[in-house]
This record gives sequence, C-alpha cells and structure tokens, in this order.
Amino acid sequence: MSKVADPATAREDRSFFGQPRSLANIFGVEMWERFSFYGMQGILLLYLYYSAADGGLGIPQATAAGIVGAYGGGVYLSTILGAWIADRLLGSERVLFYSAIVIMLGHIALAVVPGIGGLAAGLILVAVGSGGLKANATSVVGTLYPPDDPRRDAGFSLFYLGINLGAFAGPILTGLLQTTVGFHYGFGLAAVGMAIGLTQYSFGRKRLPDAARHVPDPLPRSRWSRYIVIAIVALAIIVVLVLTRVIAASNLVTIVIGLTIIATIAYFVVILTNHQITTVERKRVYAFIPLFIASAAFWSLYQQQFTVVTIYSDERLDRALFGWEMPVSWVQSINPVFIIVLSGIFAALWTRLGTRQPSTPIKFAVGTAVMGGAFLLFLPFAGGAANSTPLLAMIGILLVFTIAELLLSPVGLSVATKLAPEVFKTQMVALFFLSIALGSAVSGVLATWYATAPERLYFSVLGGIAIVLGLMLVLISRPVLRLMGGVR
Repeated sequence: MSKVADPATAREDRSFFGQPRSLANIFGVEMWERFSFYGMQGILLLYLYYSAADGGLGIPQATAAGIVGAYGGGVYLSTILGAWIADRLLGSERVLFYSAIVIMLGHIALAVVPGIGGLAAGLILVAVGSGGLKANATSVVGTLYPPDDPRRDAGFSLFYLGINLGAFAGPILTGLLQTTVGFHYGFGLAAVGMAIGLTQYSFGRKRLPDAARHVPDPLPRSRWSRYIVIAIVALAIIVVLVLTRVIAASNLVTIVIGLTIIATIAYFVVILTNHQITTVERKRVYAFIPLFIASAAFWSLYQQQFTVVTIYSDERLDRALFGWEMPVSWVQSINPVFIIVLSGIFAALWTRLGTRQPSTPIKFAVGTAVMGGAFLLFLPFAGGAANSTPLLAMIGILLVFTIAELLLSPVGLSVATKLAPEVFKTQMVALFFLSIALGSAVSGVLATWYATAPERLYFSVLGGIAIVLGLMLVLISRPVLRLMGGVR
C-alpha cells in the first residue's frame, strides 16, 4: 500500500481552492473541533477562578492559571499517544475519527457534571481526544501531497484557516451563553459543535487516500497484551497518585512540564537510534532540534492568551462598547479574525515566491522574534489601573501575535511532515506538538510569576528572551539547512 499520495493524481486534484478535494473534509472537522476547543477554553479560566456566586469554582487565580497551562500542555502531550496508536495500530484516519468522539464526550461531561468531578473528567477526555485528533489531522493533510508539491505550505495555511474559523466563532458564542445563562450552557454548546464536526467528517471519510489509513509500523498481535498491561498499570499508578495527593492542582503544571521534557528526550532518542531510518533522515531529525527549541519558546508566550492575556483582559482591559461590556472570552476571537484575514495572504505569498521564499529556519527565527516584540508592546500600558488599556491597543498587540503565529505554526506543521522519517510520519508531527505542550505548560508557570512580578519586568524579560532566541536561530540557519538535506 502506498505511503504517500500518488504524485500525478495529487497534482491534478485542484478542486478546493487549487488544493486536493479531501482537504475540505479535514478542513471541516478541524474547524468544528476548534470551535468546541476554543469555545470551551475561552471560558475555562474564568470558570475556575470566578466565585460560586458567579457560577465558577472559586479556585485561586494563580492555581487556576496553572491548571489551564497544565491542561494545554496535556492536550499536546497526549499527541504522543494518538500518534503511537496511529503509527502502530490503527492509522491516522481512524484515530482522528475516534478522537473526535472522545472530545465530544469530554465537553458533555463539562456541561452536565457539576463541580470538580465534571471538570476533571471533561478536561481529561478533551485533552486525550484533542491530542489524538491534532497530530493525526495534520498527518492526514500531509498524505494529500507528494513531498515536493509546491502547494504544500499553502495547503497547510488553508488548513490553518479552517482551524481559525472555528476558533473565532467558539469563544464568541460560548462567551455569550456564559454571560447570559451560565458556564455549563457554554460547555454544552462546545459539545454540540463537536457533534456537528463529527457528523460532517463521517460522510467524507471514504474519499481520503489509502495513505491516510496506512499503519507505517504495525505492532505484532503477539505484543498487544504487553501494551494493554502497561496501559492498565500506568492508569492505576496515576489514580493512586491523585488519591494520595502526590498529584494535585497546585503542582500539576510542574508535573506536565517534567513529563513533556522526558517524553521529548525519549522521542528524539528513539527516532535517532532506530535502525530503519536512513542517514539523510537522521540528519533531518537533528535539524529539527533547534526548530523544536524555538517553537517551545514561541508557544510559551503565545499560549498566554489563555492565561495572562485572559486575566489582563478581565481586570485591566477597557471592554466597553457603546455602553455594553464585551465578554472577556471575545478577546480570544480577535486573533482568529486576523488569521482568517491574513492566512490566505500568507498562503498566496509562499505560493508566489515558490523556491524563493525564506527557508523554514528563517521563518521560525522571525516568528519567535516577532512574538517577543508583541510582548514588548504591553510595556506602554504596564502597571495601569482597571480599564486603563484601550481595546484598540489589545487588538494591535494580538495582530502582532498573529503575524508571528503565521510565520511559525503552519510552517512548523508542514516541516514536521517533510523532515519525518518514513516510519515516524505521525510521531514526528507529535514531536512538533510536544514543543507546543512544553510551551503551553510553561505559560501556566509564567502566569504565576505574572501575579507577583512587576509588569514592566515581566513583559520586557520575556519579550527580550524571545528576540534573542530568534537572532540566535538566524545565526545557525545555514548549518540547520544543510542538515535538512534539501528540505527548505
């Protein structure tokens, strides 16, 4: 069975904005998954630290931010499990489908089960399901193109557009429900959105290429029982650690960071020592290491939209519009608006430039540095009183967030599929998502520092570090390109 799309067929298929027709199907399921994911996440932190009188759980703000960071890290950390199941057991397409079902069940738990029990069950299910869907949706998109197809980056940018259509609508609608009838109705709407996405995807599954269902490195049946036992033991250990409070809300984010670092090192070692990969493939994996570091730094700042920026918007942002106060969650819809507007421009730019476009290391470097610059833009408003930051200023800052994101995120998804060894196609994408897991979890830790540090120090230090990292990547971009073995 072919492991990649047939080159001739793939190039002739231009029925979706010049891209393969099946991209529309994956575009749809990812759009509705992002609707539910960002819709829920738009009100999650508020639900955690708002008082019971306001419909929340009354968790201390710093602890709540840590939980959100740990949850975000858990989502991307679980891409390892989803990728392993795809590469060894079921193939990417089947894991994508089953993961969507798990996500829907998680949102239902948040909507109908009250208190900490519903929170824990819902976040675990959404995290595991989203992890499985994320890595595999990206991998399935990769199967639609031959490795040398110049439409590849543009296709990923259009895929990213679908993600952000959902990301825009989700916080708007769940935020309206949260402010008018309560948090649980907002979570319920997220469940409905995922159900719609699951339904539309089920109708188009058969049109996907056989490569999407291919299992690159099948696990022998004789070894299934061993892994089942390992899974049961691991689950039992986690339950015991939670019951004995070794794992608690206060240290959860630190545990997620530790697990992510261990998983990252283990993943690189496993891939680099595998005897099935070629010398060229091994060099390409080495080239991915500096990109991974830059990506983790980028996401540690970017993911603060769900921690620091949410708190800042709740307490400091002037959200008054013609006598009406805009819900806090709507701030998270600003970035997707810019993505929707700019992603097509970036896709057209990369397509028009073709082989003349900047290399991937340069795109990563500029994206990381621009993200640092976005944090420096908070400095004129640092230390202000309640409602002291104009909404227009926040819109401008999030525009810079968006430019940085478009330089790094869709390009990162694309380069992960291009640098991946044949037997680690989906798992290499999961490795990219581990950089997001690390950054997301670190964003939760940084949010606790934000609560105690002077704002000018906070924004200037983090912004400066990101800019320096970007400059360092520029300096080593040529050696990295040589290791990439012809991939740009």
